Amino acid sequence: MGAVSTMRAEKTETGDDVLVRVEGLRKWFPILGGVFQRTVGYIYAVEDATFNIKNAETLALVGESGSGKTTVGLMLAKLEHPTAGKIFYRNRDVGKLSSSETRWYRKRVQMVFQDPYASLNPRMLIKDTIIEVMKVHRVGGPNYYDRAVELMTRVGLSEEHLYRYPHELSGGQRQRAVLARALCVNPEFIILDEPTASLDVSVQAQVLDLLKSLQDEFRYTYLLITHNLAVVRYISDRTVVMYRGIWVESSPTRELFGRAEHPYTQALLSSVPIPEPRSNVEKQLLKGEPPNPTERVKACPFADRCPYVMPVCNEKTPPVTQINDSHQVRCWLTVKK
Repeated sequence: MGAVSTMRAEKTETGDDVLVRVEGLRKWFPILGGVFQRTVGYIYAVEDATFNIKNAETLALVGESGSGKTTVGLMLAKLEHPTAGKIFYRNRDVGKLSSSETRWYRKRVQMVFQDPYASLNPRMLIKDTIIEVMKVHRVGGPNYYDRAVELMTRVGLSEEHLYRYPHELSGGQRQRAVLARALCVNPEFIILDEPTASLDVSVQAQVLDLLKSLQDEFRYTYLLITHNLAVVRYISDRTVVMYRGIWVESSPTRELFGRAEHPYTQALLSSVPIPEPRSNVEKQLLKGEPPNPTERVKACPFADRCPYVMPVCNEKTPPVTQINDSHQVRCWLTVKK
């Protein structure tokens, strides 16, 4: 059966158990200045990322550029070290993993980057790119090539594509090759950073359908990082909205699109194009400029752009309000209701 049977064999049924748990994740990047390159400030990329991802579900992390989405993904992939906070994978603290346990973790957690061309070695054939990963993680046995062929077939490519360089592939083909590389180590959790951003609309649909079919067959768990709300609505089960590195609303995707509580979420949903030129739906345009990432949030992160701002918004951080069992929001408006 080859690669496909091997991937299926390594999957375990865990029901709705939490696979990934993120608690108060924070990341500050130092700003160096002066002759001695001392720290003169920080870029506060992520201030509070808190969420759970259940086994075999898709969680979308959304927000405008600079909201800290990709930085969260890099920390989950252990490509960046958190300044504070914790990441748990199957109840194991990722920050305390030994070197051998880190190898175990990297094998189960893979990341598909936004730019497939930049994430492929331009001097290596696709075949060598995939086989190298299998050799590093010691999977696939002696039949590396056969497994590479089967993986390429799985993502909708052919054996012929193994003998091409990245520049010889189209954008959609490169993204499929990157996905095949991620799947070759039998991961459980895949971080998708804007997986369709550089693709045409028709190709986007093909890649999304591929991701859904793979999840249905092998029970993969996805973290989808995107600003494309149409993609979120199509593929995700739950959605976490971030602004200035802080989560502001968390809800099942269907409920979020029908009942967004946070003004920032409402503005994001309002920005989605409506395929009806005569539509009278009023757009909620945000005023003001995007926040300065070198200034730390002291109260509500959205206070300087919110159309419903109140005095308390500039004084205190809003608490978490439980709309229902699965819908949470951080806004003083919901507290006042």
